[in-house]
Amino acid sequence: MEHYDLAIIGSGSGNSLVTPDFDDWRIAIIEEGTFGGTCTNVGCIPTKMYVYAAEVANTVRDASRYGVDASLSGVRWRDVRDRIYGRIDPISVSGREYRAHGPNTVLYEAHAEFSGPRTLRLSTGQEITAERIVVAAGSRPVVPDEVADVPLHTSNTIMRIDALPRRLAILGGGFVGAEFAHIFSAFGTQVTVISRSSPLLRHLDLDIARHFTEIARGRWDVRLDAAVSSASAKAGGVRLDLTDGSSVEADLLLVATGRVPNSDRLNLGAIGAQVRADGRVVVDQFQRTTAEGVWALADVCSPHQLKHVSNHEARVVAHNLAHPDDMVAADHRFVPAAVFTHPQIAGVGLTEEQARADGIEFVAVTQPFGEAAYGWAMEDSTSVCKLVGDPSTGRVLPAAHPGDVVRPGFPRGRPRPVLDPPGAGRGRRERPAQVGCRLARSPSTCRTRCQASSVAALSYVSGRSSLAKPCAAPG
Repeated sequence: MEHYDLAIIGSGSGNSLVTPDFDDWRIAIIEEGTFGGTCTNVGCIPTKMYVYAAEVANTVRDASRYGVDASLSGVRWRDVRDRIYGRIDPISVSGREYRAHGPNTVLYEAHAEFSGPRTLRLSTGQEITAERIVVAAGSRPVVPDEVADVPLHTSNTIMRIDALPRRLAILGGGFVGAEFAHIFSAFGTQVTVISRSSPLLRHLDLDIARHFTEIARGRWDVRLDAAVSSASAKAGGVRLDLTDGSSVEADLLLVATGRVPNSDRLNLGAIGAQVRADGRVVVDQFQRTTAEGVWALADVCSPHQLKHVSNHEARVVAHNLAHPDDMVAADHRFVPAAVFTHPQIAGVGLTEEQARADGIEFVAVTQPFGEAAYGWAMEDSTSVCKLVGDPSTGRVLPAAHPGDVVRPGFPRGRPRPVLDPPGAGRGRRERPAQVGCRLARSPSTCRTRCQASSVAALSYVSGRSSLAKPCAAPG
């Protein structure tokens, strides 16, 4: 039986653990899928490359708004796909080769599960042991039972198809569904989005989610508060019957109903590692599981399915493995979120609803981006910056979950007053000028059309959270 100093299950962010600190360690890397993990192969990188091509297509369509005559004669899907994976696939191949033939690494292309303390059983029939084991096994798409027996795609497969569908049904109204709806609709596909709740992107600030949904309804066929009651395969496609009495027929079905950690495939009971109700492996602030000598990072344990968080956790684990007497804790205080749909959405900090639930005093303000000079240049009529701030300190309210959104859809006009229900957090919404003056502590610098939130957005983008500065006003 082979014994190692370190065994790593997963080659996504887990692969980055192998630093020069471990040059004298024997390291085993176990990967049952495509080397490189979700982000490189079926997640962040290819989706954003598709999004960029989609934005190019939309830019051509909208060119006449700016006095530029242009037309979109077509989209060569295979060329778009092959350009993207012609860049990505070699990265996966070279990464695999490097670890397979590294000076101190051994690559096992197999499934791994625990058979006892510090012991892994592989699908090849082998068994290995290690002094330390890191679980970086990631997550996988969820497929509801109602559609499990019909032809379907998930985010793992949809980007490799050979031709654009004429009609695409997307089951799920979250981040993944919103991004693929944008990509395929920009390329000319008729898109139907089916969401069991409302609004779309309901995990964002409620104002933002509602008004994004309004924009989405102008672009796609959006079915809200509707679940699939039955599904059947038809010649050349699928038919979905919905609980609201309607039905959808499409050439392809994309299931985007969330992801589940791969913890259930690891036999963690053999080592007594605790798992949360949602499947995430329990870890402490140092990324240690409840099993001696076993660590975990990224989607298999984290509430944040974000590559940058995974990389941060990998750096924490690498440091703590190399310096067990001087460990550092993971820092999840300021985790941003982004949705690369149309319009694009980004945010960080508490949402208005979270501030209320926590009983935090706050002030909320929104500012249409179209009222800023750059918004004029863009002919922007939908985007906005929303801030949820502490009126006593002039700072954006921080949180462990994404919230305040820059550049989502929001109607023009003054924010409406906030009426606090009994027991709710104390909050109010006011005109941007009023809030800007309060947060800036410099009323004399503000004018009636003070663009306080635009300045605040620049402050956030540049990495500063304080809003205590004079706000700019148009001349």
